[in-house]
Amino acid sequence: MPGFRTMRPLMAGMLLLMPTLSQAHELEVDSLRIAHPFSTPMPAAAPHGAAYVDIMAGEDDAVLTGASSPVSKAVEVHDMQRDGDRMKMRKLEELRIDAGDTVSMRPGGGPHLMLIGLEESLEEGERFPLTLQFADREPIDITVPVQTSATGDETTDANHGH
Repeated sequence: MPGFRTMRPLMAGMLLLMPTLSQAHELEVDSLRIAHPFSTPMPAAAPHGAAYVDIMAGEDDAVLTGASSPVSKAVEVHDMQRDGDRMKMRKLEELRIDAGDTVSMRPGGGPHLMLIGLEESLEEGERFPLTLQFADREPIDITVPVQTSATGDETTDANHGH
């Protein structure tokens, strides 16, 4: 299977066809608002990475059931919570977002998208496509910039008025 970097010309062409997705930090589709996606840099030797995004449900509940991306063999929805003095991560079969609520994924705990089996390194300044899959909704394609988590938090917090 070709690596992500060898597919760059094809991916660049696809991104040109989706300017609103590749340029925007926010996207509204079917009463969902998807905002501030980012991933953190990972070296080539790292087996896994993570992606983060804000998902706001409008009038109806939303259920995130999975995701996919050409940068990894699989993408799973995970949750990380403190258990005493340790952090425990577990795979979620689904992530429910109640109508009117927001789920904000951030490094350091809570829900996130685990990039399982990275095909190549994730380098700061790069972008990659990611498809979010929901129950009872069409998949949503987004573009995820790779940036340090501090930059991701500042960007996200600034856009939320924090």
